[in-house]
Amino acid sequence: MPINDCSVAAKPREQTAALFINLNNTRSRACATKLFAPGWKSTCILTGSYVFKDLMNTYRMIEQDDFDINTRLHTIVRGEDEAAMVESVGLALVKLPDVLNRLKPDIMIVHGDRFDALALATSAALMNIRILHIEGGEVSGTIDDSIRHAITKLAHYHVCCTRSAEQHLISMCEDHDRILLAGCPSYDKLLSAKNKDYMSIIRMWLGDDVKSKDYIVALQHPVTTDIKHSIKMFELTLDALISFNKRTLVLFPNIDAGSKEMVRVMRKKGIEHHPNFRAVKHVPFDQFIQLVAHAGCMIGNSSCGVREVGAFGTPVINLGTRQIGRETGENVLHVRDADTQDKILQALHLQFGKQYPCSKIYGDGNAVPRILKFLKSIDLQEPLQKKFCFPPVKENISQDIDHILETLSALAVDLGGTNLRVAIVSMKGEIVKKYTQFNPKTYEERINLILQMCVEAAAEAVKLNCRILGVGISTGGRVNPREGIVLHSTKLIQEWNSVDLRTPLSDTLHLPVWVDNDGNCAALAERKFGQGKGLENFVTLITGTGIGGGIIHQHELIHGSSFCAAELGHLVVSLDGPDCSCGSHGCIEAYASGMALQREAKKLHDEDLLLVEGMSVPKDEAVSAVHLIQAAKLGNVKAQSILRTAGTALGLGVVNILHTINPSLVILSGVLASHYIHIVKDVIRQQALSSVQDVDVVVSDLVDPALLGAASMVLDYTTRRIC
Repeated sequence: MPINDCSVAAKPREQTAALFINLNNTRSRACATKLFAPGWKSTCILTGSYVFKDLMNTYRMIEQDDFDINTRLHTIVRGEDEAAMVESVGLALVKLPDVLNRLKPDIMIVHGDRFDALALATSAALMNIRILHIEGGEVSGTIDDSIRHAITKLAHYHVCCTRSAEQHLISMCEDHDRILLAGCPSYDKLLSAKNKDYMSIIRMWLGDDVKSKDYIVALQHPVTTDIKHSIKMFELTLDALISFNKRTLVLFPNIDAGSKEMVRVMRKKGIEHHPNFRAVKHVPFDQFIQLVAHAGCMIGNSSCGVREVGAFGTPVINLGTRQIGRETGENVLHVRDADTQDKILQALHLQFGKQYPCSKIYGDGNAVPRILKFLKSIDLQEPLQKKFCFPPVKENISQDIDHILETLSALAVDLGGTNLRVAIVSMKGEIVKKYTQFNPKTYEERINLILQMCVEAAAEAVKLNCRILGVGISTGGRVNPREGIVLHSTKLIQEWNSVDLRTPLSDTLHLPVWVDNDGNCAALAERKFGQGKGLENFVTLITGTGIGGGIIHQHELIHGSSFCAAELGHLVVSLDGPDCSCGSHGCIEAYASGMALQREAKKLHDEDLLLVEGMSVPKDEAVSAVHLIQAAKLGNVKAQSILRTAGTALGLGVVNILHTINPSLVILSGVLASHYIHIVKDVIRQQALSSVQDVDVVVSDLVDPALLGAASMVLDYTTRRIC
């Protein structure tokens, strides 16, 4: 039966959960506090450095958080070398079975990648206790990698923090139904941490004369696979910090092999007595948050620097290889070969005092509710034996636990010449909800309306149980998708040149943002949801107010060297044809677009040649392409001739596409597609080479290709799997 109330006193017949936390990782304590604070009484096993007499303040912090500390185990063998780490694991393995036999927990929650966590996971696995591992699947550059992945293989359930970590777990043959992508629990605390009196914390740790953004936090640990080099690098770091001459809070290294030698280096250089330095063994997590949030820079090789600090946009200098595989935000400057003092000093000059955008790679502040849902869904009656999902991996292996998690979705934005539309689009291409407003004429009004509609849609997504993975934007004009910038717009959208769309939306929503041309988005929509699905090469042509398109070649969208590929509406099909909005003449768009048909309809109407029996145009209604099509259907010969000419121009353009690109399919999309399809096929039969006449031309069956294409940019990227 699922766990509905996690009581942790080890009473008979009562479901219990035990939580393992370890000192040297502040993230473990934040995880514990946030996970079990919401009304859960938990049983804690204290091991490792928590029971050291010289670090008793951290032990008291745990008591203050209302944890039931059931057991304290002395499991660390002092010595701070490789042998001491091995002996510590062995000592824990000797002591833990008695504790676990007494507690009889149903689920053991193990956090992170420390060697003492490996001992606990090993004991629980051998004693048939279910293990939930938090922060598996991540990659770094030390022995922690091996320990982390070893715990993954012992664990029955996994809570990971990033999409890449989730992909790694699946690649390691873990059952994707037992993997929860929740984000890092510490981010729940980080993103809600607001302390107006942060200056009092800064002064308490660094002195009364220190200002915000004018000090450094240094935290460097030994690299157990290369102790000698890590000690030398620490010495160079301290030399650089002394030369840089800024107030610096230096935290002592953890207790891994090599830490004793690093402490000797600190004392040899007089760091504990230097006027610019404050050397401490521990800082309470709530205060540590404020210190790194308002620092001018953080330096070292702690995972905290590449993970948590990104939430504040604080500059970070990551030294050496200890975090070499970690995902990082743009606030992190890597100095992987930190072999000279000058190199580290130069990095300090580059980073100190900068302010970067806040990063949410590791979480959005809602990890704990997801983990609680996940815990409650665990069926204790199902078989305990793990099952591994060995290759071949299924093609579609996205999480399918909608009864636990939200529906994975994207926010899609479509900027048309008339309307601005925002939609919540699910993984299956269903438009859950759509919002439509008239597209404003000015930049300021338009960007403000986009932000407002997206914020409202994101809030509504929570109520609809949809988890937004990112924002995709489809817009007219030439777009640089790498930078998220509209380079040049069509005449239909005014004040829309050199517009950075990615930055304001990302800063406001704290989500990744993708931007592309509407024709390209239509092709992406067909690739994911439409008739191009599974095809290696195809072309999409949009027939609407203008004429656009997108090219898929070898399953990838073609942008071109200057992002001008697939401007199919401006293929010239006549040297003396009508003027086009691009400044040329004889383009397909000048013949077959909605604007071109409207132009011809107005000419006929002005000459009283448009209306036939059964037709009328109210005085307050503008003549449009709709009236031309209606007249043609009612037998107006001149209207029929104009449509035939437009269709022929489009058909000649398709012939040129067939001869140039040789796709396996051409998809006509947009409101005019069904009126042109037969004429286009006739032109192909008459004009195309015999080798391409068998290429099929079809009408798209997608209702909103621009919105679906915008959504597909998000869904394709954020749900990719690595096999």
